[in-house]
Amino acid sequence: MIKILIGVIVAAFVVIVGFMIIDPDLEQPNNLQNSLSIMTSGNGYKYTIEGEVNIAGTYVLSEEITMADLIEAAGGATANADDLAYFPAAVLKNNSSYYISGKFDANDICSTTPIVKVNINEDNAETLMSVSGITTSIATSLVSYRTGNGLYNTLEDVMNVYGIGNATYNKIRSYIILHS
Repeated sequence: MIKILIGVIVAAFVVIVGFMIIDPDLEQPNNLQNSLSIMTSGNGYKYTIEGEVNIAGTYVLSEEITMADLIEAAGGATANADDLAYFPAAVLKNNSSYYISGKFDANDICSTTPIVKVNINEDNAETLMSVSGITTSIATSLVSYRTGNGLYNTLEDVMNVYGIGNATYNKIRSYIILHS
């Protein structure tokens, strides 16, 4: 019995060493990474970024940074990042979280069909309602807010609209874009 146990342990060790030799830089897929907290210094402004970036997390950076600056701090956007879902020049707010949505469904690695999205800065209320989670009243509020306050600069700006809280935002954020 002890010989079998020792044999299993040795075999497991050999297999682990073999995998380390084959691919020593084995990484966890981006969509499975836990949010990583990266603090570069105690002074500065906190910005959190998640979604289709290489290193999601919270960053302490200078005041008046843009989305491009935050994405760069996060190691850049992934190949799946939808560049229509953010404005690189958008100035970000301190202590805020930002999401970079993907072009394709991250849960379906074989997908070759992009996610169908609506443009919250251009589409009418009827088109916006094609997204699950955007009701008639929310679509009307989105258009009214856009008309009264100007274009949405980040996906998170939709949370300023009456009727959209965290739950609705999390449900729709992968299905909206800011520009064509």
